[in-house]
Amino acid sequence: MFDKILIANRGEIACRVIRGARSLGIATVAVYSEADAAALHVELADEAVPIGPAPAAESYLAIERIVAACKATGAQGLHPGFGFLAENPDFVEALEAEDIVFIGPPAGAIRAMGDKIESKRLALDAGVDTVPGHMGVIADEDEAARIAAQVGYPVMLKASAGGGGKGMRIARDEASAREGFRSARNEARASFGDERIFIEKYIEEPRHIEIQVLADAHGNMVHLGERECSIQRRHQKIVEEAPSPLLDAKTRAAMGAQACALARAAGYRSAGTVEFMVDRKMRFYFLEMNTRLQVEHPVTEMVYGVDLVREQIRIAAGEKLSFTQSDLKPRGHAIECRINAERIPSFAPCPGLVKGFHAPGGLGVRMDSALYAGYSVPPHYDSLIGKLIVSADNRPDCLMRLKRALDELVIDGIDTTAPLFHALLDDPDIRSGDYNIHWLENWLARELG
Repeated sequence: MFDKILIANRGEIACRVIRGARSLGIATVAVYSEADAAALHVELADEAVPIGPAPAAESYLAIERIVAACKATGAQGLHPGFGFLAENPDFVEALEAEDIVFIGPPAGAIRAMGDKIESKRLALDAGVDTVPGHMGVIADEDEAARIAAQVGYPVMLKASAGGGGKGMRIARDEASAREGFRSARNEARASFGDERIFIEKYIEEPRHIEIQVLADAHGNMVHLGERECSIQRRHQKIVEEAPSPLLDAKTRAAMGAQACALARAAGYRSAGTVEFMVDRKMRFYFLEMNTRLQVEHPVTEMVYGVDLVREQIRIAAGEKLSFTQSDLKPRGHAIECRINAERIPSFAPCPGLVKGFHAPGGLGVRMDSALYAGYSVPPHYDSLIGKLIVSADNRPDCLMRLKRALDELVIDGIDTTAPLFHALLDDPDIRSGDYNIHWLENWLARELG
């Protein structure tokens, strides 16, 4: 086991990883930019190393500075959190060259799953159900129009290196296929430096459901059920819950088996998430694999009683999984709300001074955050400032507990998305679990204009 690890991240996820490491008796090293000198993760860690100016490109994305911080402090391993360098295979190889263990998957698995065309081909070879489409790179808009007609409208044009909704366009006829190809390629080139576009069938009114997997270096592989992630705005998740209100036991088992098959085919190790689209007839299709810890991992932890960060660290240290598939028994229900420093209804970022902060408590309530009264949320990074997670024996009780916890949550001085969740919990579709990935945007247009 490691004596010391470095966390190459900031905010609530850095605090979360520090807690997971300490549960194993491991010392921690934080890194921070000039904007984060007073951040909570800096205070919580045993050591802290400055790595540069506020812009992420000069600090949290500066591979050489983070590697140097590992060497200077004697950190034997590095946990990347999520975002920043978490899915950068070059970073993994830079660490390996210095004999620093990356607490995550191998570089080869990250590369394979980070390329949407390659990952779809791997999924097909592994017997995983995929969305019908053309997996080759589209050369120009004429080819895009021809292939879209063969696949059958509506289609989705996607950037191979895409993520976060960038480089994606829906086409319902030839004209929109041509325009969609041009705009998706331009956005992909600007966002990822990779203009490759492919086409797949567009699934109407889908649910976005993902499967959590864990794999060690000894050939052991498990899945920890699913997370429902269909409450989204512009392809960004807002609310997540486990288990999904939609799935039955048979579909859950089938999706879990396919997720493990794909992870095994990729030579995967550590925690990862296989994402699927599920249509109205309960048919599911592979979407992509996230080769890192997910923002929404706490709902799985609450339902399965497994510390995913702790397991990641154990796996990276060469230990075997401490449980088998048959040991994993879900209990109850969990829901997570992402609390962002954003102004509703525009969703414009709202950085600034937090004048007051009170985290809700009580049975089944968890607040993952790096906030404190007097902390100034910087404008340089993602607006996620906390995650409110609740669990209960069943979904109705979970919704009631979430409402109570939201009533207790106090964040003064800045605008947040917390009021949005108060309104959502009063909607009958949310209470019944009858929603899809388009539901929230339709609700926002209707309720908030």
